[in-house]
Parts: sequence; C-alpha cells; structure tokens
Amino acid sequence: MVKSIRQRLFAALAGFAVLLCLCYTGLALVIAYVTEDMLVQRLLEREAAAVGMRWQQHGKLTPSGSDLITVYGSYLDLPQTVRDHVPPSAPRGEVFTTTGQHYHVLALEMVAGGKPQRSYLLADVASVLVVSRLTREVGSVVAGVALALIALALLLAYWLARRLVLPLQRLAQEARQLAPGSAVHFSERDRPDEIGFLARRLETTFAELQAVLQREQAFTRDVSHELRTPLTLMHNTLALAHAQPLGGREQAQLQQSTDEMRATIDVLFALARAEQLPGEMVELRGCIEQCLLRLLDDHPWDTSLLSLDLPERLEVVGNPQLVMLLINNCLANALFHGGPDCRISIAFVQGCLSIDNTVQPGQPRRVHGFAHGQNLLLRLAQAMHWDIVFQSGVTRYRVAIVPAPAQ
Repeated sequence: MVKSIRQRLFAALAGFAVLLCLCYTGLALVIAYVTEDMLVQRLLEREAAAVGMRWQQHGKLTPSGSDLITVYGSYLDLPQTVRDHVPPSAPRGEVFTTTGQHYHVLALEMVAGGKPQRSYLLADVASVLVVSRLTREVGSVVAGVALALIALALLLAYWLARRLVLPLQRLAQEARQLAPGSAVHFSERDRPDEIGFLARRLETTFAELQAVLQREQAFTRDVSHELRTPLTLMHNTLALAHAQPLGGREQAQLQQSTDEMRATIDVLFALARAEQLPGEMVELRGCIEQCLLRLLDDHPWDTSLLSLDLPERLEVVGNPQLVMLLINNCLANALFHGGPDCRISIAFVQGCLSIDNTVQPGQPRRVHGFAHGQNLLLRLAQAMHWDIVFQSGVTRYRVAIVPAPAQ
C-alpha cells in the first residue's frame, strides 16, 4: 500500500511527539529519584557530623536523635540483610529488600584509644520515599494526564501534517487534472515560499511542453497539407513521362513544384525554430529591399512597374528570418498571381505595410498554391505577433501587414 506524503509526515511528527513525551517522563522520574537519594544522603551527612561531635565531647557513640537513623558501632552489628549487599570496605551503600525496607548506609571513621574505628549509620527511609508513594497514590492520574498530552500532541501532529501538505496535495491534484491543450494555472503560484516557486516552475514547464506539442502537431499538419499539392503534381508529371518525353511546359511545372516545396520546407522549419525565440529589432525597409533584389534575380520583371513609398528607417519587432520569408512570399505571390506585367506598390502608412499588385482583367485565375500560401503567411505573421489581412479584388490584390512596432 502506497502511503501519501501526509501520512508519512504525520507518522514522523507523531513518533517524534510520543518519543519526546516518553523521554521527558523518564527524565522527570530520574530527577525525582536522584533528588530523593540526595536528600537522604544529606540527612545522613548531617547526622554523621552530629555523631562525630558527640564522640569528641563524650568519647562514645550516642543514639541518633532521628527515628529514621540508627548508629552501629561495628560492621557485624549491622542487620544481615545489609551485610549481604554492602561489603565492609564500602564507604556508603543502598539496599532494597523484598520485605519493603529501603536502607541507606554511611560509614563513619572514628578514632578510639589512638586506633581507627569504623562505625555505621543506617537509615530506613522506606517511610519517607515520595516517588514510589506518588506512583501508587496518583499514578493513574499522572498516566491519564500523560495520555491526554500524547493525544493532544497527536492531534497537533495531524493538524500540522494536514496544513503543511495540503498545498502540495492541491498542486498534485491540479496537475493530475490537466488536459492536453488546456490553460495551465495553479492556485498556489502566488505563495512566497518554495511551494509557490514550484507551482510557477510547473506552470512554465507545462506551458512550454504544450507549446512544443502544438508546434509538433502544427508542423506535422503543415507538412501533410502544404506538400501534398506539389508532390501530386510532380507525381502526375513523372507518370506521364513514361508515355512521352517531358516538354518544356512539364519541365517548368516540375521546376516550379520543386521550388515551391523548397520554399515551403524553409518556411515550416523557420516556423518551428522561430516560435521558440523572442522577438528582436528588425530594420523592415532593409528586408524589403533585399527581397526585391532577390525577386529581380529570380524573375524577369520590369522595375518601372514598382512603386515604393517607405520611410528612411523602419524598425519593427520580429524575427529576421521570418520577416524575410514573409516579404519574399508576399512578393512572389504578387508576381505569380498578377503576371509579369503587373504593377506592384509597396507603402507604409500609419503603422500598416501594404503590398498591392494589379491583376489583368480577363486573366484566368491562378489558384495553384494560393490558399496554402495564405495559410503559411498567416502562420508567419502570428509567430511574430503581427497582423495580416488579404484583400482580393477583380483588378487588384492587396496584402496588409501590421508589424509589432519598436518601443
């Protein structure tokens, strides 16, 4: 059976409390017995001083003035029970008997006629022992109080264990109830102690894990969605190549599909990487100029058809690689769908970058890769927290991009 942390903590606190009670009870008994022995020994020493003084005054042993203490002139005069437990050379001793007597013995060194003589004081202290009498008379009361204190200690241990472990149990319960894709929020995250730190780190870890899973799912979905069309086109073109040699049109289609797949893969990998990176300062005008130069290298197009209205410096917050891919795809789509004779206008007005291209009236609509391209452009903008809107018309197509402004 698996024990919870509260049960283990309660067992530890309860065991410590009971052990502490037992230790203090034993210590109290030891102190009481030692106090009794010290009191009896003090009485014997005072009586020994009195006997010695009378010996010096009268030259003989006189009876003790206490009914508890008896004076014996020699070792052989002591009761047999005492002699059985105390040797002649012992300066003092303590004897317990089975008949209820409790003796304390103290040896006295006397000088009689120039010769040393040993006498003994014997005290029967059974009638004055307090601890044993208290044990008999109020032992049940003391035991009841001890048990009550132990029960109180156990209750306190249970309360402490429950109070200390409750935040951890609540945190574990909330973590157990987390579902894939759900919002991550732990109720203990605002605590100033280690539990609050653990809750905040768990929130961050769960959020990062969900983001990784979402990126993986999005990447898998995008690969399946974006690459299906060019792969199908290439498969069909190659299938027809068995019947007849590829002509210039078919070769151009293969080249176009290959370029589209390469560009799509670049975008997908850039999305997978850039969604994990923070934004940075990007000079948007420089990116647009680089993309225009690349576009002119790849496509035959008259630059007189370009209209550019941008400020000298245009700093925004984003990812440099994603910005280049976004502008490249927008310009390539404009030229692809507008044709080689289209006019392209790029302007930045009131925080919005617009890319417009004309469409010749009566030109057949070219939809190859168009919807897929919109989806990828939207993903690129969302990855940088930008807004993008596509506006399609009969004679004009416009892409409006609102980048994150530099602070």
